[in-house]
Amino acid sequence: MGFNKTLIAFQTIVVKEIRRFMRIWVQTLLPPAITMTLYFVIFGNLIGPRIGEMNGHKYMDFIVPGLIMMSVITNSYANVVSSFFGMKFQRSIEELIVSPVPNWVILTGYVTGGVVRGLLVGLIVTLLSLGFTDLQVHSPLVMVSVALLTAILFSLGGFINAMFATKFDDISIVPSFILTPLTYLGGVFYSISLLPDFWQAVSLANPILYIVNAFRFGILGVTDIDVGVAFLMIIGFTVVLFCLSLHLLNKGKGIRS
Repeated sequence: MGFNKTLIAFQTIVVKEIRRFMRIWVQTLLPPAITMTLYFVIFGNLIGPRIGEMNGHKYMDFIVPGLIMMSVITNSYANVVSSFFGMKFQRSIEELIVSPVPNWVILTGYVTGGVVRGLLVGLIVTLLSLGFTDLQVHSPLVMVSVALLTAILFSLGGFINAMFATKFDDISIVPSFILTPLTYLGGVFYSISLLPDFWQAVSLANPILYIVNAFRFGILGVTDIDVGVAFLMIIGFTVVLFCLSLHLLNKGKGIRS
């Protein structure tokens, strides 16, 4: 398959994915904006003043980076898992699989769609946060890099979930029982320095901890985790999930009988 045809195939998948979630923006973009606004009001304005400062910053300022990353994580993941499983359920994915489009193009096309939605929602939440706090970006490069890598990582996670899912209930199990607990235990609302040594060590197994702290460093300049280590962990998880996703797609897991 020539380069131009490959590019056209990639663009087609990406445009389809973007149009899909933009067409139902009331369901895909508005709910996370409302949810995060409630977090800002309840945790930032109501509870924050009672907590005081955390790591030298107002509590509202401290939780904003984590809430932005939470929105990127959930929406990039949800976009890919729902879209790809929908294609499986309708059996229209079989037409794409038997076409001359390389599997890596299919994978990167769906992942790019998830990245666009995740980053778009993250941008919306960031703009909303300006109504509650005055963000001073410490390192724009770190901030943008972490947001992009995070969207890629969890888009891949959503793809893997969709590959294994056999019914619609399966696409909600991972977000409910794995993704949500890891997010809340990933340092979004607290610094792990407050935890006993044992639980600090346990927290290091949580990939979201590295994401939240690296992004918080990009905005506030404070972190519980070395930024270099955080980047290595995020990139490592991303490479592993990409290879696993491509392997599953090549095998036709959940697609070919």
